[in-house]
Amino acid sequence: MSEQVLIATLGSEPQVVTLVLDLLRAKGHPMAEVIVVHTMGELVQPSLKSLTEEFRRTGSPRYRAVAVEDKGWPIADIGTEAEVAALLRTLYRTVLAEKRAGRLVHMSIAGGRKPMAVYGMVVAQLLFDEDDRVWHLLSEGWQPGDERVMRARPEDRVWLVPVPVLRWSAVSPVLTELALRDDPWEAIQAQRLMQHEEDRLRKREFVEHRLRPAERDLVRLACRGLENAAIARQLHKSEKTVANQFTHIYEKLHEWRGFRNDIAVGRSLLLAEFAPYFAGERR
Repeated sequence: MSEQVLIATLGSEPQVVTLVLDLLRAKGHPMAEVIVVHTMGELVQPSLKSLTEEFRRTGSPRYRAVAVEDKGWPIADIGTEAEVAALLRTLYRTVLAEKRAGRLVHMSIAGGRKPMAVYGMVVAQLLFDEDDRVWHLLSEGWQPGDERVMRARPEDRVWLVPVPVLRWSAVSPVLTELALRDDPWEAIQAQRLMQHEEDRLRKREFVEHRLRPAERDLVRLACRGLENAAIARQLHKSEKTVANQFTHIYEKLHEWRGFRNDIAVGRSLLLAEFAPYFAGERR
């Protein structure tokens, strides 16, 4: 069983971290370490102090705070494009280090500024495996200024909500070159290139193995902008024959894409799918 870690974003409410930890433990997730990602603003400093004291008191699990930095300097808040970029880099590198170490990651996006939650999800899409999880904390009856309760009690109305992650790849990132990239912008670009290549190979499989040679010729000419009449003349066929062949091609495309039965497939979708493919074939 892989070690499990909690990576939590932090704002002015330190109990968000400890409540998530307690609720995860109650769900049967033993945490080897808690890693808190934070800015250095004045409102965050008391939260950091409270968490340091709390984990020193309990002694378990391990606790570590990671400051969001821009060019080596901790930032006080997230309000500029450069600060948002620094947040993404910090979250990305923090999660990547845990994935490289083979740990299962739970990410809490309940604390801190909204960009922390947004970019936390971006990082999860890039780096999470199937068993990693993103969580949000919900509560009832608590208002700002109420007594802070650092640990979950039976009477507290707090619970965790799992946040679905639509991962960029079904393949574990640690098995791809993404795990070799420390910069999230490079990783995003690399992922786009990987997806583009996967899409090209999938389309080639459709063209070369699902279409007959005669159907392939029709699609190639249609993607060059020819209408049925011009295709018929060039291939020495009747327009009716060409139209019937396109009907069979649309049926194959419908099945290949896995569309619902009530979705109609026609010329516009065919061209959208394969005009770029055949344009690349001519280069």
